[in-house]
Order: sequence, then C-alpha cells, then structure tokens
Amino acid sequence: MALEALNDAGYSKTNLIVVLNDNEMSIAKNVGGMATFLAKLRTRPAYNRMNRGVKYVLYKIPYAGKHIVNGVQKIKAGIKHLFIPKMYFEDIGYKYLGPVDGHDIEKLTDILKIARTTEGPVLVHVITKKGKGYKPAEENPDKFHSTGAFDIETGKKNSSGKDYSKVFGEKLISLAKQDKKVVAVTASMKEGTGLLQYEKEYPDRFFDVGIAEQHALGFAAGLAKAGMKPVVPIYSSFLQRGYDQVLHDICIQNLPVTICVDRAGIVGNDGETHQGIFDLSFLNTIPNLVIMAPKNFAELEEMLEVAVNSGKPVAIRYPRGGEDESLAGNENKVEIGKAEVLMQGEDLAIFSIGKMTATAMKIAKNMNGKASVINVRTLKPIDKDKIIEFANKTKNIITIEDNILTGGLGETVQKILREEGIDAKLKCYGYPTEFVQHATTKEIEEMYGLTPEKILKNL
Repeated sequence: MALEALNDAGYSKTNLIVVLNDNEMSIAKNVGGMATFLAKLRTRPAYNRMNRGVKYVLYKIPYAGKHIVNGVQKIKAGIKHLFIPKMYFEDIGYKYLGPVDGHDIEKLTDILKIARTTEGPVLVHVITKKGKGYKPAEENPDKFHSTGAFDIETGKKNSSGKDYSKVFGEKLISLAKQDKKVVAVTASMKEGTGLLQYEKEYPDRFFDVGIAEQHALGFAAGLAKAGMKPVVPIYSSFLQRGYDQVLHDICIQNLPVTICVDRAGIVGNDGETHQGIFDLSFLNTIPNLVIMAPKNFAELEEMLEVAVNSGKPVAIRYPRGGEDESLAGNENKVEIGKAEVLMQGEDLAIFSIGKMTATAMKIAKNMNGKASVINVRTLKPIDKDKIIEFANKTKNIITIEDNILTGGLGETVQKILREEGIDAKLKCYGYPTEFVQHATTKEIEEMYGLTPEKILKNL
C-alpha cells in the first residue's frame, strides 16, 4: 500500500511531503531489496561531496573549465545512477532531499523548511537510530520495540516465565527435527512469535519476508504447493491484512499451510490496534480452513503437531502471555472436529474455546457439579454431536469466547440449535462488535462482564 500511495502521489504532482524515517529497522532488522536500496541511498552525501569537489576543480581551469563543467552536466544523470543505483523516488516524480541526520534538530528543521517551499511531492530521507539515547535499546532495538516492565538501569526485562509464543517456537523446533519438510515463515516478527531459536537451528528452513503479511501467506502457499509444510505465525491483528491470501492462495487450493494466530483475544499493553478479537469470525467464513484454539500449553503443542501433519490448511489461535495454571497439563488426545468434555453436570452446559476454558471451569466449580464444561477445541469443523447431546441433556447453554460475538462460537452454536430444532436456552458471552479500548486484560474482562464472577451473577 505504501508503494501504491507513493506512485499515485508522484504521478499527481500533489504538494506533499513524505518523511522516510530510515533507521534500518522495521520491528526486527530490515530485509529484502528495498532495504538494500535504502542503504545505497545513504551513500548520497559522498556523491554530493564528490560532485561539488569536481566542479570546484574544473572551474579553476582557465578558459576551458566552464565548458568542461557544461559537458559534465550532460552526463550527470549517468554519474548519479552510477553512485546511487535506481533513484526510485526521483524516477517516480519526487524531489529527493537528504539524507539528513534525524537527531540533529536544526538540520532537520532546515530541510523541512526547504521541503515546504518546493513545488510537487517531496521525499525527505531522515536517518535515525532506533532506541537512540537509551543504550540497552540501541544495542537491542528489536527487543525494545514493544516491551513490558524492565529495569531502567540494566535494560533487563522482568521475566514472566513461559508464554504461548515460546512454547510454539520450541515445539516447532521439535517438529522440524522429525520432518525436513517443516519450514517457518515470518513477516519480520521472529522474536515476537518465538522463532529466534528456530532460525539459529534451521536457517535454511527459516524465511523472514519483512513486514509483508500478504506476501508471507502467499509465499507459504507456494511452499506448500511445492511439497513443504510451512508454518506462519502472525499476530491476530496483522493477519487481517492477509485475509485475501488465506482465502484465495491457501484455502481455495486446500494447501497444507499452518497459520499460528498469536496475540489472539485481548492483548493488554499492546493496545486498541492490536486487540485480536476478530479472527475467529473472519476465519470462520473461509471454506476448507480448520480453526483450533488450545486451552493450555500442552494442547497448543499437540494441535501444532496435528495441524502440520493434517494435510489441510489450519489456523491455531492462542493468546498473549502464559497459560492458566489451573488448566496445566493435558488429558485427552486432540482430534480435528472433536470437543473435550472436562466436567459433567445436569443443569447447565458451558461451551468454551481457547483460554476462556479456564473461566468456564471456574464457573462450573462454583456450581458444585451442576454444570458441564465442554472445551470446543475446534471451532471449524465444530463437534456438532456434542452440542446436540448437551443441549438435549440440560436445555440450558452458555458459550464463552474471547472474540466478538458476531460470527464466532456463540453464533455457530445458535445456528446448530436452530437447524436441529432444539428448544434450549442459550446465552453467549464475548465482545460486542466494537473496537475495544486500551486497558489490561483483567480490566477489559471486568468491563465486558467476562469474569467468572460476573457470568455467575447473570446465570
């Protein structure tokens, strides 16, 4: 989209200033052709100095100096392209200014004033250093792109133990040891998605395509078509960008790509733009796609193994952070399309998915054996038989999900009850179809009535 916008503005000759903040980083270190191109652009000061120096010397030559300079001007473009290959921005219609030191406020102000008075689109190339001014961030910029609490003196983060991303990364290494066809694809998020160690152990089976989720998924489809077993971890909110590739490139061809949807549900400190509360709904509309969600670490590991060996397109969604310790361990084998019954009761059936299974269990334990808890595990295909069985048994059902209610678990269960003509009371708990604001996970669950205590009050 950025290149499309640049192309449009360059063609339209609009008075527009584009500031390219060039710190050689996206989240992780930049990769790919555009990064190489920008590195070459940074050599421009050397070209400018040489150009001025040559002119100064030539003008000193009596009589002939001026004519020589005029002759040299005719081949200026050739010299320019020799030192600055593919002057992309000028070629598509921009006046290029820079590079300029983005940490030198006076120089930056001066160049922006020049940009303001220039007709047509201008690109100001600003060189900055990610983490500038704080040594730990300068030395480890990717680790400080988004961070929780840390010691300001040392830069060391307060460890919170294992999380889903780390468990995913460790399990993927184990699967790669067993099967040479297993490969990992990331959109510049190798640390955030738990792939740092995988890259070290299997560099030839690790692909970082830069911040390009659409390409990551299209590339994974190509790998799968060639007989590989690609695994693509992407944050839930970033997966939205690649919806078309999931639908057209992966699922129409029914290709065995495993999409690991990290940061699903509420994300706490990552904020409003990263809330992963839409993925169950938008993925649920896509034919051929299996959708799974683990209740704990062990279930994630087993789901990943099932997905990689299924020969199907599979999405596994899991939350930011760790597992609920009350659900640590795993008793029942994971099968696609099969739910897990965790508790049996006569008065109420609670259908939950993913991390919300811990909430369901806390509710049931407060009901002294009167409630059943069914961990759905697979939203698509859903275990229709279990829904029918418990609906007929209790005639009283609730669903709990960390997703919007539109198109998610609750509506899927409702549809089955309607189609089967089962007259059962159904209440669905999840998020309304709105953008959830920035707050801690606990605060948001309190606000939307998704804590065990608030759900119990509404029963």
